[in-house]
Amino acid sequence: MASAGEVYIDVLRSGHDPEEALGEEGQDDALHADLLASTASSAGFTPNGRSERTPLVGNGNASKAKGSASNGSGKVYVALEHLRRGISSLSPSDKSKDIVRHVKVGILFLMVAIATFLFGAFEEDLHINHFVAVSSAGHTSSNVSLNYPHAILECTFTGPFIPRVRQQEINNLTKQVIVSIQGVFMENGIEHHQSVGSMNFTLYLDPARNQYNDTHLEDIEADFDVDDHKYSALFFDFAAPDTGAEIVPFGLKYEALPYAAHYQVIFAGIILGFVYLLIIFELVHRTIAAMIGSLFALMTLSLLNKRPTLEETVEWIDYETIGLLFGMMTLVGVFSNTGVFDWLALKAYKLAKGKVWPLITILCFFSGIVSAFLDNVTTILLLTPVSIRLCQVLNLDPTRVLMAEVVFSNIGGTATAVGDPPNVIIVSNKNILDAGITFSTFTLHLCIGITFCMVGAYGLLRLMYRKLDLTNEDPPDVAELKREVQVWRRAASRIPMVSAEQKAIRAALMQKMVETEQKLRDMRTSQARSVHKWKENLMELEQKYRITDFPLLVKSCCVLVVTVVFFFAHSAPEIHMGLGWIALLGGVWLLVLADIHDLENMLEKIEWATLLFFAALFILMEALGELGLIKFLGEQTSNLIQGVPESSRLTVAIIAILWLSAIASSFIDNIPFTTAMIPIVVSLGNDPDVGIPLPPLVWALAMGACLGGNGTLIGASANVVCAGLAEQHGYKISFNMFFKIGFPMMLVTTAIAMVYLLICHSALNWNSP
Repeated sequence: MASAGEVYIDVLRSGHDPEEALGEEGQDDALHADLLASTASSAGFTPNGRSERTPLVGNGNASKAKGSASNGSGKVYVALEHLRRGISSLSPSDKSKDIVRHVKVGILFLMVAIATFLFGAFEEDLHINHFVAVSSAGHTSSNVSLNYPHAILECTFTGPFIPRVRQQEINNLTKQVIVSIQGVFMENGIEHHQSVGSMNFTLYLDPARNQYNDTHLEDIEADFDVDDHKYSALFFDFAAPDTGAEIVPFGLKYEALPYAAHYQVIFAGIILGFVYLLIIFELVHRTIAAMIGSLFALMTLSLLNKRPTLEETVEWIDYETIGLLFGMMTLVGVFSNTGVFDWLALKAYKLAKGKVWPLITILCFFSGIVSAFLDNVTTILLLTPVSIRLCQVLNLDPTRVLMAEVVFSNIGGTATAVGDPPNVIIVSNKNILDAGITFSTFTLHLCIGITFCMVGAYGLLRLMYRKLDLTNEDPPDVAELKREVQVWRRAASRIPMVSAEQKAIRAALMQKMVETEQKLRDMRTSQARSVHKWKENLMELEQKYRITDFPLLVKSCCVLVVTVVFFFAHSAPEIHMGLGWIALLGGVWLLVLADIHDLENMLEKIEWATLLFFAALFILMEALGELGLIKFLGEQTSNLIQGVPESSRLTVAIIAILWLSAIASSFIDNIPFTTAMIPIVVSLGNDPDVGIPLPPLVWALAMGACLGGNGTLIGASANVVCAGLAEQHGYKISFNMFFKIGFPMMLVTTAIAMVYLLICHSALNWNSP
């Protein structure tokens, strides 16, 4: 027990005036109890052993605390227990943990500080641009400026050229522009020219180039390894031997990189591994881990003379996804004020008759089917609050149910062209559309295979959950109190410590948390709801869970229906809005109709940490793409496929693209990966020398990229959104927890998809769109 002297010292440590805190002599026990509780919080002692510095309210709290002696003695117990827990936290084991935590923070801060210094020590990358015009009349040259004696020139040629995905159009009659780098050196007083570095590079002119305009120009990339130790000057040499009198204009953009750029893929892999290390071992919050990874990637680009400008970095963020998330979070936040989530949970409870597995089955297949027609992020945003409330009613562990739902949402979203962002990217590609792959053919081929995947996933789910007790380890009342404690703590932590009123409110919330925890400790036993008396429970719940604001519900439903209709119709040529714009405008509509005045309270329902995580993740993935990681994976896959005999090339291509996409999408965001893989897949499918039809490769890429999102917590957008919403309600889904469920699901569903694709395309030759 803490003595009065210890309390007095704790008051001094908290930074408050002891005379103001303790008040006049002769105050009753209730006053001293309140002071003990407030002082314990101020000194940094909380029941969970964490430090929460909460200022003492002072005499206002003292006057409010005056009451009966019995009430005071109860609060004395709470306060002393609070102090006892804080003092016990100073055990040797906790001291060791505290030391480890401080060492971790120190190391991470030092790394971030060094990365910040190196990032700021280099100028932003300024590409060197040249405009060139060539003809058969003679050679054209352009000077090369290098900052390193041994450099890599990353060049981009922009003009009327045949891109890689149309290599089958190249023949002996195709006109060319030959590019080389020449070095100038003096020997015996005579100037000589010599080819430097890599072999010559050939640009193939499009036969339809006379019909081009600025929007049809193609970018062709090439790298040159240059060593200028022996040369006094370097220049590009351009020749167009077979263009006749025609003058061919094009643009050249290049940047000189140090020799270390040869290892940039390795650097990218190390950064990605470090980010996953932070997330897997929960050394920091996943949002902070993504931010640290983004900083390290930007630092590496700076060291390689590729530092992007602030404008370029901001452009890397996929605002379509951010807008979709923000808009739908706004809709869901207003919806929650109507009581509809409680009412829907009650209806699902009634439909399942209080039984666990029928309920999980309904939720999983509903999530999968809806995600096939509505993007899975929106589905999870709408379904998660209902599922959490339903689990509270049934006394189930929400984390297990939510993970099952989001897994089936990712599987179901694979079935159509609008269910998952990678599918939208694939079916919108011009080269894929030109191959005859439309929305209907895409859906037909994938829907059949995904049906088998969902059946197999449900069987695996039953197998993995067979020995797990899905019910909450605590009785319903205890579980509700635990969640209430988390809510009070979260609410208190969000209140800034600026004005006296804010300090008083925070102290009151912390006191409420203490009282709730005491009530939780005093609760000896509580009987869980029984499945056998679900009708009695239903009657009780029907009285408790009702629609609280019917007019607002009508407005919300109308706006949601209009928003979903526009989601389906957004690809129509008459509608010039993407999913992000539709969701944002839907949120604005509902805010106006709902007549929201307390906007701050509304904004607190937005998962800002999730939005910030996605922004950091997009920057990280684009930076890794600039370092060549995604391109490297695609090129290795292409080389593997072209290296096998033609008779088994289709089988190897399906297996390689499917599994590479699945594994890669588990650990890197599937949106940039899909974007980088599409040109490689189209090139393989259109190359007559390779001899592989394009449609099976497209199905393999779509299935792998979407199903692979189940591999890890950050593999798909829906996973992160679900985890963020669960955390907002007081339930934590960790990386390791999701990995144990999601990764086996990814392996099994990908294996089923592989068997389906091999039967349909390698065995039955169903290769037409």
